[in-house]
Amino acid sequence: MSAPLLVLGESLIDIVDRAGEEPAEHVGGSPANVAVGLARLGHAVELATWFGRDERGDRVRAHLERDGVGVVPGSDGAERTSTALARLDGTGAAEYEFDITCDLPNLDGRAPRLVHTGSISAVLEPAAARTARLLDAVAATATVTYDPNARPAIMGSAAEARERVEALVARSDVVKVSDEDVAWLAPGEPVADLARGWLALGPAVVVVTKGGEGSEAYAAGGLTVSVPAPPTTVVDTVGAGDSFMGGIIDGLVRADLVGADRRERLRDIDAETLRTVLERAAAVAAVTVSRAGANPPTAAELA
Repeated sequence: MSAPLLVLGESLIDIVDRAGEEPAEHVGGSPANVAVGLARLGHAVELATWFGRDERGDRVRAHLERDGVGVVPGSDGAERTSTALARLDGTGAAEYEFDITCDLPNLDGRAPRLVHTGSISAVLEPAAARTARLLDAVAATATVTYDPNARPAIMGSAAEARERVEALVARSDVVKVSDEDVAWLAPGEPVADLARGWLALGPAVVVVTKGGEGSEAYAAGGLTVSVPAPPTTVVDTVGAGDSFMGGIIDGLVRADLVGADRRERLRDIDAETLRTVLERAAAVAAVTVSRAGANPPTAAELA
């Protein structure tokens, strides 16, 4: 049996404040959402994360394990479980306020075939240093995927964040970034220029998502592929990018492009395969935005 996919990063409680309604709490965190999305699509997946041994932490663990995500031992070492207050406007778009601490359990000796990381814990200490060390350690065995999922409220200045983000881009095989992240990290810089600049740092593929306008992928071999967003009714956008990221990873696995021994094949990816990966990711995200919260689809729902 293949080694489980490994996801690194925060899990927390999203407190969703929708206009005219009582705030509601849901388990969230970008990496946790990606892990759940992959599990629902039928993949064996483990999450190395950081939550407390408190009531909210118990809910995080139960949520992850209910969907089949393996929680790496030691992930419950936080003093308290982190929270993110998401205020939704009339269009369903979210603004966030965070109460968060980031660390990771001991990950020595692991040899996964894919590692995904991103968002807050990838750039905030002490988790950031642990993440970088692990990515360096698994480069010989694993495909690395990364989603900056920028949170300006807690990531410092855009210039400082970009430096930290690009250090992770350089360690990655596949990067997914939203046009909103690009606008904050590189104000005024054309999306295509940023994507190609990041390719020069080492990734095989950089994917840029543009909400309702679809997505574009730039490949190291020179390909550019665009895919429209499928028609859907948007309830809210919470977890949309995480679902898209999970869909990318799912597509890579289905295309047999995961693992360090597939790295050159990934760098030579053809347009048809790349388009299929993007279409899979777009379909996953379209289901998520059609219902409240970070609630990605199962493989059966997609079928």
